[in-house]
Amino acid sequence: MEKAEIGLIGLGTMGSNLALNIAEKGHRIAVFNRTPARTQAFVESAGALRDMVVPCASIEELTDAIRPPRPVIIMVLAGTPVDEQIAALRGVMSANDIIIDAGNANFRDTMRRFKELEGSGLTFIGMGVSGGEEGARHGPSIMVGGTPESYQRVEGVLTAISAKFKGEPCAAWLGTDGAGHFVKTIHNGIEYADMQMIAEIYGILRDGLGMRPKEIAPVFAGWNKGRLESYLIEITASVLEADDPKTGRPVVDIILDRAGQKGTGKWSVIEAQQLGIPATAIEAAVAARVLSSMKDERLAAEKAYGANALKFAGDRGDVLGDLELALFAGKIAAYAQGFAVMAGASKEFGWNLPMPTIAKIWRAGCIIRSQFLDTIAEAFGKADPSTNLLMVPAFVEMMGKAHPSLRRIVARAAEAGLPVPALSSALAYFDGYRQGRGSTDLTQAQRDFFGAHGFERIDAPGAFHGPWGSGAA
Repeated sequence: MEKAEIGLIGLGTMGSNLALNIAEKGHRIAVFNRTPARTQAFVESAGALRDMVVPCASIEELTDAIRPPRPVIIMVLAGTPVDEQIAALRGVMSANDIIIDAGNANFRDTMRRFKELEGSGLTFIGMGVSGGEEGARHGPSIMVGGTPESYQRVEGVLTAISAKFKGEPCAAWLGTDGAGHFVKTIHNGIEYADMQMIAEIYGILRDGLGMRPKEIAPVFAGWNKGRLESYLIEITASVLEADDPKTGRPVVDIILDRAGQKGTGKWSVIEAQQLGIPATAIEAAVAARVLSSMKDERLAAEKAYGANALKFAGDRGDVLGDLELALFAGKIAAYAQGFAVMAGASKEFGWNLPMPTIAKIWRAGCIIRSQFLDTIAEAFGKADPSTNLLMVPAFVEMMGKAHPSLRRIVARAAEAGLPVPALSSALAYFDGYRQGRGSTDLTQAQRDFFGAHGFERIDAPGAFHGPWGSGAA
């Protein structure tokens, strides 16, 4: 039998869809699942792609079925299950074979695994995959971290199965060891912020303007034809248009307002803090999900304080115009923060992350895909990759036009009692970033007063202490 080009372990929803995608693109794939019945069910459901799939009853059989050097994708739960699978593969794989973790791994685990395999003859790829079930089946955005040589072995398969933007594959090698999984983590952090800001705008439309889901849906649909064109805006319109078959009510009205998270948003915030780079819109989005989980406490607080939000007064058309631009300004700030964190990590870990390439491979297949990313790719192609997006000329112009609307919406939401944590954090970040002299001079004075930490002067180099006298502790 003809050897498979690649192998895959783990035939859950994502693994099955990715395997079918690989087979459909003309690459024979060997598959294994620890539950034999799952493997058999997958093969039986493969239909016309059955001849491109090699079902295996063991990992020994799996590796024997692949053309060397043998790449094997692991699609199992992140954490210990990945380490267990790597340990099993080390016993059956040979020199130059490649273990590929395509799950939502913490990039620090990926770096550890990469290092642990050094000297073993095997190599490791940490591969971020974005696009959910649909993307895995028909074309995801793929972010690869590993050696250039290991990427060359699988490049043909990955570019074939990836999403395409105007014919250009949305898959790329981004750097060594944990680079791919780090970029995927920040992708998800930006996704958190994007989704939260959309939800905040929806909250204003619902509670500030008194609009029903069927009225709000065409607003988002209209915005999707302009500067906000993106997958998330598109599906927001679809979600708001949908009715619940059981009750006939809008689906969004019967969904409990308690969000979950799988960890990548939190990881992005932790890493931003570790790098000393502000990512306030992402932080606010993560915190908003945590607050949403406190449903019982929120209900009790509503009884204690009331929740009589004030309606937005004025011309609805004017408010809608401001809401669109406010969302656009918030989006710019969130992306600026995400790319700044990646630039910091690139320097910290020696990855030399290609910012234009990252923007390009996010243009299709992934959850945050949008026309906006084409502008980012073009902008970074002309600027130093460490430049904050807010300082790129094209974005200076766009933010200059949009931030007054963000300011008005945040102010009016505060007056109305409507929470907009991500939008307000984006505005505060923007205002702080553009303030040549801030108020931290007082903070530094306080730190020196109580801890003798010292401070810098504006008129002389070096470290100094203030004349605090006996009052200092």
